[in-house]
Amino acid sequence: MQRSKSYALMFLLGAFIAGGALGFTADRIVSRDKPNHRGGGRQSMGRMAKELDLTPAQRVQFDSIMSNRRRQMHEQFKPFQPQMDSMERIGKTLSDSTHEQMKRILTPAQQVKLDAMRAKGLRESAEKRARWNAGRDRTNQKP
Repeated sequence: MQRSKSYALMFLLGAFIAGGALGFTADRIVSRDKPNHRGGGRQSMGRMAKELDLTPAQRVQFDSIMSNRRRQMHEQFKPFQPQMDSMERIGKTLSDSTHEQMKRILTPAQQVKLDAMRAKGLRESAEKRARWNAGRDRTNQKP
């Protein structure tokens, strides 16, 4: 009885993760060309500061407040990092599997396009992860 509950829970978790990964990918593909698509946090903060027409003194304070917020957010999520890493590995496995299943139904020309789209998405994700990790490294330094 306990084993079947565990299997059911694992199946639901897998379905949830696969659905989330597929939905995220679809959102990125559909909305990537839209002008107001969400940019990185620093990019949107820079845009906000520009739209507010901050003075140089205000910009220094604004950047300090936002830097403090980033540091606090990193600290809040630090205890969850091992689980997040594990979820990332599971998500990658599901993404790879989904990609291969999708390729099976496509023509060779469509497969090339899908591979290019995926490569671009992976490259953008890696760039975001590098920026995230750089920010995390800066927040972990002692002043």
